Amino acid sequence: MAVGELFLSAFLQLEKWKKTLTRIQKVLDDAEEKQHIERLVKDWLDDLRGLAYDVEDILDEVATEAALRRTLMATKSQASSSKVRNLVPCWFTGLTPSAVKIKIRLGSKIKKITARFNDLVTQKDQLNLKENSSPRPSKRRERPPLTFAVTGDPTYGRVEVAEDILQLLVSEKHGDALNEVKVIPILGMGGIGKTTLAQLVYNDKKVESFFHLKAWACVSEDFDIAKVTKTILQSMSKELDCADKYLSWLQVELKKILHEKRFLVIVDDVWNENYNDWTRLHAPFKAGAPGSSIIVTTRNKGVSSLMRNKEVEPFQLELLSNEACLSIFTHHALEARDFSAHPNLKDIGEEHVRRCKGLPLAVKTIAGVIRIKQKVHNEWEKVLRNKIWDIPAEQSGIPSSLMVSYDNLPSHLKRCFAYCSILPKDYEFEEMEVVILWMAEGLIQPRQDEEEMEDLGFEYFYDLLSRSFFQKSRINESQFVMHDLINDLAQSVAGDMCFRMEDRVGGNKHENIPIKPRHSSYLGSGYDVAKKFEVFSKFRSLRTFLPLVLPYPGGCYLSHHVHFELVRTLRCLRVLSFNGYWITELLDSTGDLKHLRYLDLSKTRIRSLPESIATPYNLQTLLLKDCTRLKKLPSMFRNLVNLRHLNIEDANSLEGMPMQIGKLTCLQILSNLVLGKDSYSGIKELGPLKHLRGTLCISRLENVIEPKDAKDAELIKKTKISVLSLKWSGDIDESKDTTSELEVLSGLWPHNALFDEVEYK
Repeated sequence: MAVGELFLSAFLQLEKWKKTLTRIQKVLDDAEEKQHIERLVKDWLDDLRGLAYDVEDILDEVATEAALRRTLMATKSQASSSKVRNLVPCWFTGLTPSAVKIKIRLGSKIKKITARFNDLVTQKDQLNLKENSSPRPSKRRERPPLTFAVTGDPTYGRVEVAEDILQLLVSEKHGDALNEVKVIPILGMGGIGKTTLAQLVYNDKKVESFFHLKAWACVSEDFDIAKVTKTILQSMSKELDCADKYLSWLQVELKKILHEKRFLVIVDDVWNENYNDWTRLHAPFKAGAPGSSIIVTTRNKGVSSLMRNKEVEPFQLELLSNEACLSIFTHHALEARDFSAHPNLKDIGEEHVRRCKGLPLAVKTIAGVIRIKQKVHNEWEKVLRNKIWDIPAEQSGIPSSLMVSYDNLPSHLKRCFAYCSILPKDYEFEEMEVVILWMAEGLIQPRQDEEEMEDLGFEYFYDLLSRSFFQKSRINESQFVMHDLINDLAQSVAGDMCFRMEDRVGGNKHENIPIKPRHSSYLGSGYDVAKKFEVFSKFRSLRTFLPLVLPYPGGCYLSHHVHFELVRTLRCLRVLSFNGYWITELLDSTGDLKHLRYLDLSKTRIRSLPESIATPYNLQTLLLKDCTRLKKLPSMFRNLVNLRHLNIEDANSLEGMPMQIGKLTCLQILSNLVLGKDSYSGIKELGPLKHLRGTLCISRLENVIEPKDAKDAELIKKTKISVLSLKWSGDIDESKDTTSELEVLSGLWPHNALFDEVEYK
C-alpha cells in the first residue's frame, strides 16, 4: 500500500471512529462521576482509555512515516499529518495522535479497534449512562489567581500550639543533665497540618536569632540515612560538595559543622520505627551545643515514642475547629477573612467546610475548586451535589473532598495530574521537568498555531498549583512537591495506566502488577540487573520508562542486557531515561524508537552518541547534562527538526556543535552553544533559532573567525532569553587582534531587558 493510500485509509477510518466517539462523549460526565461508585463503569472507562492509547499509537506511526517520506522525497505533498491529528478530539486521549509502521498489517489493526469501539458502545448502553444535559465545555477557563497558593498560608487554629513549640525550642533548659539534643515530635494524621506547623516554627524570627544553624529534611517511607544526612549537610553548608559521598564521610563532615553550634533540624514525615536507623542518623547531632533541637513530624505513634526525649511530650494535632476551617476556606476561595463581602455564599460555604471534616488539606483543596466558580451560588451548589461526597473514605482510601476536587478539574488537567502519579512520594520537581514530560506524552494541546507548548504547559502547571494539587517545596524554592494524600489521589485516578515499580513488585504484590500499563517509574539502586526488569517484558505498550532518584555514591550501574531488552521490547516508548546510570554507550537501535519524544542521558559516561539518534523524527527533548565524557554529537543532528530542548550543560568535553544546527528552528532551550574550530558550526547558526528562551551559554568565543557572524546570531531579537553567559577559554590566542574580539562582543549585544543578566568569562 502506498503512503498516500495508507494515509487516506487512516483518514477515512477516523471519520467513522469520530461518529462513535461523539456518542461516547455525551455520557462521559456521568461515567466519570459513577466510576467511583460502580466498578463496571470504572472498567468501561479504563477500557476506553486503553483504546485511546492504542488508536493514537497507530496514528502516530502513520503520521510519522508519512512525514519522513515527504522529507525524503522533498515533495510538497498536501497530505499533512495535522489533518489526521486534528480529527482526534483532545478530550478523548489528550495526546497528539501518531502510529504504525508502513510494513505492518494496518487493516487487521483497524478491524480490531473498530470491534473494540463497538463493544464499548454496547456496554455504554448496558450501563445506563446518562447523556449530558449541556455540552461539555471545550474552552478552558481563565486561570485563578496564584497569590495565596504560592506565597504560603496563615496558620489558622494552630497559633497556641506553635507558641508552645517555640517556647520549648528557645527555653533556657537544654535537655537533661547530659545536655542531650531535644527531640520534639509533632504527631497527627495525613493532611492535618504537621508540616505547615513545623514550617511556621522554622521560619519564626525567634528561631532565626536563637539557632546558629538550621536544616530541613523530608524522609517519607524510604528511610535512607545517607540521603537524609546529605540533605541536612547541604542545607547547613551549601558550598560543600556531597556528591558520591558515603554515609561515614557525610557524618564526619556534619559532626564538624555542628560542633559547639546550636542547631534546629526538621525531620519531616517519618515512618520508620527501626531504633538502629534512628540511632545512626542521630549520632552526629550529639556534637551540637546545648539548646539544639530536632522536630520530627510523623503519623505514627510508634515513631513518636521511639524518637522523643522522656521529658518532652509529643504535640498531638487534632482536627481543626469549624471556625478555623472557615478561615482557611475564605482565605483560599474568596481571598478574604470572612463572608462579609459575599453574604449570599455563607451558608453554602459553611456546608462545604463541614464536609471536609476538619482536615486542613481537604479544606484548602476544595477551596481551590470553588475559587474558579466565579462566586456564583449555583456553581458552588453543583460541587455539593456531586455523588462522590457519599463515598466513605474507607472505601477509596481517599478523603471524599479530595476526590470531589479532582472530579471538578477540567479534563486536560485531569490527564496531567494523573500522569504525575509516576512521581514517588516527597519527590521534588521543577516546572520544566514536568512540563516536558507532559509534552512528550502529548498531554499539551496548543489552542492556536502561535501558542508554544511550553507556555501552555506552564499554565497547566500553575492551574494545578493554584488548586493545591502541587505545593511549593519547603526546602528548595525553585521546586515543588505533592502532598502524600494528593499523591495517593493521583495513583487512585491513574489506576493501572501508571506503574511505580516499588509499589507493585516485591513481597506479595506480584498479583497487583497491571496488565497493560502505559507509564512506569522506579527508584534506581547501586546496581540494577536484568531480574529487576523482568516484568517489563510484558509491558509492550509502555510509553514511559523513568528511573528517579539515583543517589548512590560511587555510581549506579545498569546491566547492558537491560538496555538491550528495553529498546528491543518497548517499541512504543515516548519517554526513555537512563539518567544517573554509568552506561558508556547507547545502542544504535535506540534510533528505531519512532514514537520517542524524550531521551535523558544526563550523568551517564557516554563518549559519543550513535548516528541513529538523529533518526527519531518526533524527538522533542534531549538531555545530556553532566555527560562529562561526551565529545561530539551525531553529524546529522540537524535532522531532529522537532527538537525543542537540548541540554548539554557541563558536558565540558564537547568539542563543538554539529553542522547546520540552525536548522533546528523549533529549539526553545539550548543550554550551551559550543563553538568548535571549524567554520560550519559557527555562531551565526543561532540566527534562525528565533524561539530560544531561558539560559544560553556561548562558549569558546575565541573560535569566532568573522566578527560579523556574531551579529548574524541576532541575540538582540531573542527576547525570551533570560540569562546569557559569554565565555572565552583559557587558551586564547594572545596575538589575535583585540579589536576583533570587541567587535564580536558588540555583535552579541542582547535585548535591553537582559543587559544586567549577561555574564562574561
